[in-house]
Formats: sequence, structure tokens, C-alpha cells
Amino acid sequence: MRLLVVEDDTTIREFLTRALTESGFRVDACGQGAEAERLALEGIHDALVVDLTLPDIDGLELIQRLRSQGVSSPVLILSARRSVDERVLGLERGGDDYMTKPFAVAELQARLRALLRRSTPGQAETTRLRVADLEIDLIRREARRAGVELQLTQQEFALLEYLCRNVGRVVTRAMVLDHVWKMRIDTSTNIVDVHIHRLRNKVDRESQHPLIRTIRGVGYLLRD
Repeated sequence: MRLLVVEDDTTIREFLTRALTESGFRVDACGQGAEAERLALEGIHDALVVDLTLPDIDGLELIQRLRSQGVSSPVLILSARRSVDERVLGLERGGDDYMTKPFAVAELQARLRALLRRSTPGQAETTRLRVADLEIDLIRREARRAGVELQLTQQEFALLEYLCRNVGRVVTRAMVLDHVWKMRIDTSTNIVDVHIHRLRNKVDRESQHPLIRTIRGVGYLLRD
């Protein structure tokens, strides 16, 4: 399951990212409300962890903006604001759960999993992605096309997973760099093109129905 952590304190943000990743989540993290809004609107996160004290906009305003724009993923508020009134306000403004700092990581993990279970009743957490005859096992970190295992590097697997999570949507080079490489890189670099070329050779080479397309001047598309 993929989480978006919005926390302006660098130490806490890095701690949360490490702890949640080690417990099996895939984590994107940022410290600004505007960046969080942009990431959340991509619609790829199963749940959000949001601090209320952000440097550019208030966390409650961020949650309200996201709800008004159709983001329905559960939101766990993580804040130093401890009063009953603050907690009630957080839930009324669109939060699904509220934890105060300091917090226990085990409780945070348990609450997140409970939120995810409620948001997808009767379903287990997704451990496999399927597009046509392509299947990705997120636990074993394996990919198969028409039952044949693909020999992918770690970076190629991450790139293929990102494309599968956005099936039918065009993703730009900047989006790929941000989500797969987890860093800001000059978008004039050809690192993405090189990896797409290698990945396409492994995914589509033996098939009469190619899945990965390059949208000239825009980005890339994985289609069924």
C-alpha cells in the first residue's frame, strides 16, 4: 500500500518514512502543503498522514482542499495539537483519524492498517498488480509477462510498478524522476528514456501486444 506523509519536521518525516517503509508500506514524503496537494491529486496513494502545522498552509486547509477536489483516500492527522476541540475539528474537516505527538509507531501502523481495511472492505491489501498478461508481485519483487519471469533490475522494477499504478494515464519524465528516483533531477537528462528503452525490451520484446508507449513530447503510457 502506498502512503503520502506530509510533515514539515525533517527528523520526524525521515523517521516516519523509514519506519513505515520497514513495515511494508511504500512511502512518499514532503514537508510543504502545496507539494502535498500536487502529489495527493495524482490519486496514487491509499492513505495520507498529515501534520497540521505546515509552513505554507494549515494542514486542515490542505485536507479540505483535497476533499473538495475529490481525494477520498483516508487521512490520518498527526499533530501536536492535543485538545479535544482540535481533535474534533480535525475529524469534522475531513480527517478519518487523529493521533497526537508524541506517538508510538506500532499504534500508528495499526491505525493506518485499520483505516485501509475500512476503505477497502472485504479486500486484502494489494500485493499484486495486473495489466493484461503482465503481473507484478510486490512482495517477492517479481514481474511476469504471459507467465514468463522478467529479469528486471531494482530500478526497472520500480519504474514498471509506477507505470502499472498509473495504467491508462500518461506520466511525464518529471513525474517519473520524482516518484521512481525520489529526487529532483534535470529533466533534460536521458536517464528515464534509457530505462524505458531497457524496460520495453524486456516487457514487450516477446509479445505481439506492446504495453509501454512513448507519447512524444509528453511522457509515457502503460496501456492494457
